[in-house]
Amino acid sequence: MMQSIGYELIKKEGLEEGYKRGFQEGLEEGLEQGLEQGHEQGYRDGLLAAIALGLELKFGVEGLKLMPEIKGIRDVGILEIVEQAIRTAQRPEELRELYRP
Repeated sequence: MMQSIGYELIKKEGLEEGYKRGFQEGLEEGLEQGLEQGHEQGYRDGLLAAIALGLELKFGVEGLKLMPEIKGIRDVGILEIVEQAIRTAQRPEELRELYRP
């Protein structure tokens, strides 16, 4: 069966439009994911800065010795708990118990 020139043109235009739409949707999805990851990383960085400041103000150099371990924590929820617990902790080891049971 022979296909017409018109069919080939429509097919070509359809493919081009499909590629454009796919590219645009992929670009938008990638941008959205990138923004979300950037927001999460920024929030995590802010928590780490707050924790470091809290440890330094409350416990001095002994408190800051926890930072290498704390920087390794990926769970933002645990970082939030540690940040809040600095207020009531009596010694740095109490904080360590929150993330290293």
